[in-house]
Amino acid sequence: MDRPQTRMRFIGKAAAVSCAVAAAVVLIPTLTRSQPASTPFPPHSASKMSHRVVIQVTQNDPAIMNMALNNAENLVKYYKEKGEPLQVELVAYGPGLTMMRDDTSPVKDRLAAMSGSTKNVVFTGCGNTLTAQSKQENKEITLVSQARIVPAGIARIVELEEQGWTYVRP
Repeated sequence: MDRPQTRMRFIGKAAAVSCAVAAAVVLIPTLTRSQPASTPFPPHSASKMSHRVVIQVTQNDPAIMNMALNNAENLVKYYKEKGEPLQVELVAYGPGLTMMRDDTSPVKDRLAAMSGSTKNVVFTGCGNTLTAQSKQENKEITLVSQARIVPAGIARIVELEEQGWTYVRP
């Protein structure tokens, strides 16, 4: 190799090392500060923050459906205790639509109970999936009375995220 190429490689590596050292000097003091585990997170502001969470269910698995419902219930309880407003929407599509189906939902009783006790939780089923499953099974499929239908479950999640909702997938 000739000397100019070797010198350029050396300069490039030296620059990369300099950047890494500079980043370490800035970040290490921040990263190594520790707080006791019992220290609560600082409050966001003096005003009551509004929380909006969309929970996606796309698997035909009762354990995941129950986890999604547990997430919703835990959020409701947590923010109620803090006195902060909360909205939760569970969106089921694909194989996860089983959660909202009147004929197959393994969590049908929980949906009814939650719907009666928590007004800030909404259940949504995908119209595309509903149509496809009805056609595939050669019968009309209905959702539990607590669920509403949206044209496309994935589009609903995108729209909510674009409005600033927090996305959760158990």
